[in-house]
Amino acid sequence: MTATVAFTIDSPLGPRTTTVAYERKGAGEPLLLLHGIGHHLQAWHPVTDILAAEHDVIAVDLPGFGSSEPLPPGVPYTLDTVAPALGALCTALGVERPHVAGNSLGGLLALEMGRSNLVRSITALSPAGFWTEGERRYAFAALLALRAGARMLPLPAVDRLSRSAVGRAALTGTIYARPSRRSPEAVVAETLALRRATGFEDTLAAGGSVRFTADVPGLPVTIAWGTRDRLLLRRQGVRAKHTVPGARLVRLPGCGHVPMSDDPALVARVVLDTARRATAPAA
Repeated sequence: MTATVAFTIDSPLGPRTTTVAYERKGAGEPLLLLHGIGHHLQAWHPVTDILAAEHDVIAVDLPGFGSSEPLPPGVPYTLDTVAPALGALCTALGVERPHVAGNSLGGLLALEMGRSNLVRSITALSPAGFWTEGERRYAFAALLALRAGARMLPLPAVDRLSRSAVGRAALTGTIYARPSRRSPEAVVAETLALRRATGFEDTLAAGGSVRFTADVPGLPVTIAWGTRDRLLLRRQGVRAKHTVPGARLVRLPGCGHVPMSDDPALVARVVLDTARRATAPAA
């Protein structure tokens, strides 16, 4: 069941209150799950039960996405605002320094939270911020096209397309390597999430100048990339490894940009292995 929590964030305009939607299940050390731009927390559903067998799993709709409210007027959708806001969210939920796994935008936010010492381990799945300018322009153009398509299609057309493997590929083939594995209901829901994402344009605008250039020392970090990622090309993983030299770079064979449904068992294993490294005794 999705719940909401209101909490205070710091912003360039001073303290402001925002409300975020989340789902929580399982027991153990806390694990925060962060989705990508235009998506929602349900992107993690294929792996949530596996992760919840070992962790107190908290999947979040980022501000301005899914069922979460947009950031207050005038508050920017920048790393400097959103990453500390996620730290404040954890405090509001009674969580201190969770493990964090993020995909795309969520992976970038996970790394930024690590740089700010807000988490105890990081799994970043195809994280944003390691692109060249040409790669960024390509990715943003693809995202804008997906957004335009989601807003243009009438709901009956989305529903009709979702009922066939060809239609699901047309709607979600940019982000999934195996779109046929998505249920029709999931495809309709994520298309509507992309259509209704109030934070989409501001987040994309803020991302135009973003490059992640800092190391994240002292934490277990895994950077994982799908071999069939069509949005953020997998060579960006090599740049990420050079930026964060202590990170483990993992290939996700046969997976696309959002790998959680392409290979749930593999993604869950990568996340769990990273978290275990944070608690393993020193050799």
